[in-house]
Amino acid sequence: MPPPFGQIFPPMTTEQTLLERSGAQCELCSSTNNLSVYPVPPQSDASNLDQCILVCDNCLDQINLSNPMDSNHWRCLNDSMWSQVPAVQVMAFRLLNSLSSQGWAQDLLDMMYLDDETREWAESGLTSEESEAPTLDSNGSVLNAGDTVTLIKDLPVKGAGFTAKRGTAVRNIALTGNPEQIEGRVNGVRIVLLTKYLKKA
Repeated sequence: MPPPFGQIFPPMTTEQTLLERSGAQCELCSSTNNLSVYPVPPQSDASNLDQCILVCDNCLDQINLSNPMDSNHWRCLNDSMWSQVPAVQVMAFRLLNSLSSQGWAQDLLDMMYLDDETREWAESGLTSEESEAPTLDSNGSVLNAGDTVTLIKDLPVKGAGFTAKRGTAVRNIALTGNPEQIEGRVNGVRIVLLTKYLKKA
């Protein structure tokens, strides 16, 4: 029987609305496990639907740098970057930027289209994130993409069968999104290095 005329239904919560919008899936990777509302920075109001997304705990832990970035996991952005939801586009753009040292991520960035307002929102987040968590070498000097660093101790490279020697220069480094790590090429192999073992050249 239809509801009586004039009956007022309680408004849906933010989470209920996002569950409906996303089909009860993480809006970044499509997982259905442990979903929660994530206000996309600089937004902090979880009641503003237009600036929130629904994410699983795996994505959330990596976004918050509680867990290291797993580049294979983020290949899901190949699909979610085409979302019609601006907040999802913003997060995809930022995550691809933090993974841009990976060729596939840079390729996706090159294909991605954002309208002017959404791009401004996405890029403002990049600026604030970088200023909040700069990548520092062992002496506290700020490292930027393209810098040259020197190893301050011998580092065994797992899986590559060699030791990166103290004093080795690593040129044209790439930032990873984790302020404690950079990527660089040693003996022709691209590896992740901990910044605490590096000195800016």
